[in-house]
Amino acid sequence: MPSPSAGALDAQSRRVWTSRDVRRLLRVPGDHDDKRSRGVVALRTGSDAYPGAAVLGVEGAWRAGCGYVRYVGPRRAADLVLARRPETVTTAPDADAVRAEVWVIGSGTDASTRADSETAALRALLAGSAPVVVDAGALDLLPAAAAPVIATPHAGEFLRLRASLGLAELSVDVLRDPAARADAVRETAIALDGAVLLKGATTLVADATGTIAVGAGTPWLATAGTGDVLGGVLGAIVAADRAAGGTTALAELAASAAWLHGTAGRIASRTEAACGEGAGGSARPIVALDVADALPAAIARVLAAGGHDEPDRHRDFDEHHEETEEGRA
Repeated sequence: MPSPSAGALDAQSRRVWTSRDVRRLLRVPGDHDDKRSRGVVALRTGSDAYPGAAVLGVEGAWRAGCGYVRYVGPRRAADLVLARRPETVTTAPDADAVRAEVWVIGSGTDASTRADSETAALRALLAGSAPVVVDAGALDLLPAAAAPVIATPHAGEFLRLRASLGLAELSVDVLRDPAARADAVRETAIALDGAVLLKGATTLVADATGTIAVGAGTPWLATAGTGDVLGGVLGAIVAADRAAGGTTALAELAASAAWLHGTAGRIASRTEAACGEGAGGSARPIVALDVADALPAAIARVLAAGGHDEPDRHRDFDEHHEETEEGRA
């Protein structure tokens, strides 16, 4: 199928996101930039049970071009973050307020075991003015959020989020229908008064203005931890925009992050080479850090393409798959 042009709508009236859209929103540092002017991301993620989520999210933020990354979390996770990325500034969960252009919360945490003090800290972030990327163990707090938010559920979490917002009950089978899935995501975004990114074979991003389809990925992304990397990428893309005084819609920034994440998955898995677009070879399994490692190449590809649409091989398939092992809820 030929690559769609920027701004094109598919059969479900979803805007198809392309490399031209990503290039338009991707902020490239200039001569007068410093680490803070490129955007500050703070992640309150990971736990003693799942410390790797913190590492993966921090890695995603750095690899997506963030100038300054802070990690706020338990000691075990912080030590692992520093071992992988010593550039990161770590802060204990009970420290004084941390300032950032955007927060990423919830990855690698479990609402059922969350301490009251952590709940209070997360609620404070969701009552603030800085955008918040909300994943996994913090999704239950969204109904009371006042901050600008991007919710990043997988299918099971999406259905629970809808229930918490008082929306009509849906089944996973309903979400396999492309039109119904698009309608449900937009309805949820409107009820939330924010942006919703629903992971899948075609990732959907919606806000009150409409729904965007991002089909740049590969089924090899259906492995544990890739959603944690995506959280970091989302933080980096939003922080760069806000640090420059931008007011780009969060849904558009989220779609750009999803496109870069999906393209990095294709590069890491050699999916394009297997399809005859590269120097031979076969597609191969990947792990989450492979995706993070390929993010600079994905960004370089967008910048090299300039104003031309990169053939992202968008396919209008919506047979559902999850981005993480936990997604099979």
